[in-house]
Amino acid sequence: MFVGGLHRSGTTPFAALLANHPDVSGLTGTNVHENEGQHLQTVYPAAMVYGGSGHFARDHRAHLTEASPLATPRSAAQLLEAWRPYWDLSRPVLVEKSPPNLIMGRFLQAMFPTAAFIMVVRHPVTVALSTKKWTRLLSKRPWRFASLSALVEHWLIAHRLMLADLPFLQRALVVHYEDLVNHPGRELLRVRQFLELRTPLEAGLSASHNVTYERRWAKLRSRPRPGAWQRRVIERRYGPQIAEFGYDVHDLTRHFLSGEESLQLKGSDVPGSDLP
Repeated sequence: MFVGGLHRSGTTPFAALLANHPDVSGLTGTNVHENEGQHLQTVYPAAMVYGGSGHFARDHRAHLTEASPLATPRSAAQLLEAWRPYWDLSRPVLVEKSPPNLIMGRFLQAMFPTAAFIMVVRHPVTVALSTKKWTRLLSKRPWRFASLSALVEHWLIAHRLMLADLPFLQRALVVHYEDLVNHPGRELLRVRQFLELRTPLEAGLSASHNVTYERRWAKLRSRPRPGAWQRRVIERRYGPQIAEFGYDVHDLTRHFLSGEESLQLKGSDVPGSDLP
């Protein structure tokens, strides 16, 4: 199965939570960033080729589907060869987690027709704030930097692509980070039933990670504070589109749509369809 979700959306702790289950194996001991399968293979370009976090979904080449010439049995065999050494093959569920999976489901399904997909979604403002901090600390390449509003726009572009692709996926589940931390029992039951696991999943995500971003976002409400204009841009330009995804631009703590309602957004109803 494949886990997808933008950088800083909680995919790493979620994949680790899955891998702790006795029926599930994640990639381990890879010596690549976050044990992500995208860095172990040479079949398709990794997200960094298209600008990395906060950028990759803007490049149409990153959105791979079944129409890609790379979607072949040979490619599937090469991917398995690259990932197999890092899985416990005695376990029935094998997990590969990489952010680009969010917009590559159709491509991966073409090679692995029985695969399952779980897409992890987190509030766009939280993702933007976290990505901004992360890239500033870790990257020495200034061209990778982006404003908060540009990062929110990237979130909308990426999730528009995800929602447009969902009807083509045979086995897909959308989970929201906020629901996982606020209602872990309910959401992990959904995941367990989706994966047909024999025993429950143990909760392992904490809402405390959101506190820093909630405070930072609240401080940007003050006009004299540097960056406050970015909050106003996000509220005015993207607030309505964020709301259509079930998020409130003023509240970073909750998601207001059920998983089933999230899946109902597709095709021409996809928020942000007017974005470049």
